[in-house]
Amino acid sequence: MKIQIPIQMTSNRSFSNEFWTQRYEQNQTGWDIGEISRPLKEYIDQLEDKNLKILIPGAGNAYEAEYLFKQGFKNVYVADISEKPLQNLIARVPTFPKNQLLNINFFEIEDKFDLILEQTFFCALPIDSRKDYAKKTAELLKQNALLSGLLFSFPLTEDGPPFGGSKEEYLTYFSPYFEIEILETCYNSIKPRQGNELFFKFRKKSA
Repeated sequence: MKIQIPIQMTSNRSFSNEFWTQRYEQNQTGWDIGEISRPLKEYIDQLEDKNLKILIPGAGNAYEAEYLFKQGFKNVYVADISEKPLQNLIARVPTFPKNQLLNINFFEIEDKFDLILEQTFFCALPIDSRKDYAKKTAELLKQNALLSGLLFSFPLTEDGPPFGGSKEEYLTYFSPYFEIEILETCYNSIKPRQGNELFFKFRKKSA
């Protein structure tokens, strides 16, 4: 049975719905480790406020959202341009609120959040969208709210997604909008990603 998920218009600011749906249907999802990533699990485990309004953009199969929801975080929003991974999440967690599944281009979301969790979305965007991503995340966050998660750290390439990048490059995008609280190599990455992930926590600057 087809799961009805609220669908909103998308634009050409990213790869298309068709592009990503084809990747899922053909199992071309090398970024998908089949479970919540260890660094984000440990980060979530230290969050105390279960009422946080959280956005996971470009969430894919959204194991992070599943984990949050099962830990009692009920105000979690999952966004993806492809409907397929959202259907996969509902198949695993039938009680996840349908109105918190956003089948939409990230750049068209209009809301305010306490926390945005980043996991393999930024690295999958066209490289010329990176500055726009930094600005958009700041717009979506409440004052002094957080953008946190993982960024890949390997030489930048046009052969992707995923695309690489460096700490120095990322600072040029995010520093205008955020206080850089943490941006460092992960100590708890899974073995295939050791040395290639940066954990970060950026706080939106006061107006």
